[in-house]
Amino acid sequence: MTPYLVTIGLETHVQLKTATKMFCGCSLTFGEEPNTTVCPVCMGYPGALPVLNREAARLTVVSGLMLGCEISRHSTFDRKNYFYPDMSKGYQISQNTHPLCLGGGVTIETPEGPKRIRIHHIHMEEDAAKINHYARFSGVDFNRCGTPLIEIVSEPDLASPDEAMAYLHALKQILVYAGVSDCNLEEGNMRSDVNVSVRPAGQEQLGTKVEIKNMNTFKGIHAALEYEIARQLAVTRSGGTLVQETRRWDPDLGETQSMRSKEDALDYRYFPEPDLVPVELSDAQIDLWRAQLPEAPAARRARMMAEYGIPEYDAGVLADVKENADFFEAAARACKPGLGKTVSNWFMTEVMRLLSESGTGVDVCALTPAALAELVTLVDEGVINGPTAKELLPEVFAKGGSPRVIVNERGLAQVSDVAVLEAFIDQVFAENAKTVADFHAGKKAAAGFLVGQVMKLSKGKADPKQVGRLVAERLAEEQ
Repeated sequence: MTPYLVTIGLETHVQLKTATKMFCGCSLTFGEEPNTTVCPVCMGYPGALPVLNREAARLTVVSGLMLGCEISRHSTFDRKNYFYPDMSKGYQISQNTHPLCLGGGVTIETPEGPKRIRIHHIHMEEDAAKINHYARFSGVDFNRCGTPLIEIVSEPDLASPDEAMAYLHALKQILVYAGVSDCNLEEGNMRSDVNVSVRPAGQEQLGTKVEIKNMNTFKGIHAALEYEIARQLAVTRSGGTLVQETRRWDPDLGETQSMRSKEDALDYRYFPEPDLVPVELSDAQIDLWRAQLPEAPAARRARMMAEYGIPEYDAGVLADVKENADFFEAAARACKPGLGKTVSNWFMTEVMRLLSESGTGVDVCALTPAALAELVTLVDEGVINGPTAKELLPEVFAKGGSPRVIVNERGLAQVSDVAVLEAFIDQVFAENAKTVADFHAGKKAAAGFLVGQVMKLSKGKADPKQVGRLVAERLAEEQ
């Protein structure tokens, strides 16, 4: 059977994190009553003139800088003409001939190693309105029209659904780190048009391209790509002919369905937007924004591994969410050197469990990095043991406070005095003579039970390592 190559390109629309719309002062608050955050400008009334949102331009440049793009010093807007109920003025303000960002790319990890996915360009545009379909009618909500978007157009460098997922996850992480967008898929902050084609191995010319429109979940994109690739291969191998078209993904049926023949740029009759002046940027302005960029996620992962001695897996988990990475680093730096891995363990197990159970973020819970560092230090110094720390953490997570103060006020300090521990052991051995006998008869697990009884008698305050050692010594002496 002839092997085939898969080629995928993504056009990803990302909502910029601005307070107002792209060309007017209407609020971008999500979830407002339909058609309440609109004005003559975003509705396209005759005579209303757009004015570019400066913050939208800055965030677009920041996106380009984070992705390694060349920033255009001169950028212009165009009108993309089409007739549809979601665009009341009959055209969308976009950028066609002179986009703001050119080139760049995203590096992803694949089974074969790192792979660079090139970006063709990034341009600004306004979003369309939202069409809501009901049982007997459809309605148009213009609250979303005029929302500032960037469209990030990749080169056709992706070769599988898994690579597409890796690219989207990396892209989302970079943009969230930079504060460009929340990339909240549930609120439509990030959507992708997917272009996919297949061709026989060895053929240089790309196959017939099919576009799948407006995909707003990563899971849906992966499933749609798997189905569409299989469909195209089946058509091609059976001698059929693929046509360039736009398709939609039906998640209920688990298949793509034809919508219309694919439009080319000429079909939109682009022409320069006469109501907006060009965006002119100086080297000094771009350099200022460049200097304010945050550390990129990939660079942060590498640095945290080197600085705190944590493995690649830990660095990946911690750096996945910027707030989590910020919290971890603040806590690790508040501890003595060498405790980075210990802090990582506590955060990734206990703290992340509490975050999941409470449904909160680390930036809003009562636990502070200083408090976590204090708790880790108390265990490291032998003031309290691990079980006591685990019992204390949920309280500090929910209510805040100083672990050291709480330990002192409640007398939770660990018992390490050998004489006190031996008194506990004496009592446990006397009350569990049969278990001691079972140990000497070959049931080695009995030792663990005896250690547990000592911990119970001490109300969890005994030093577990000391108890384990002393119990072992006592059992050896009695043989």
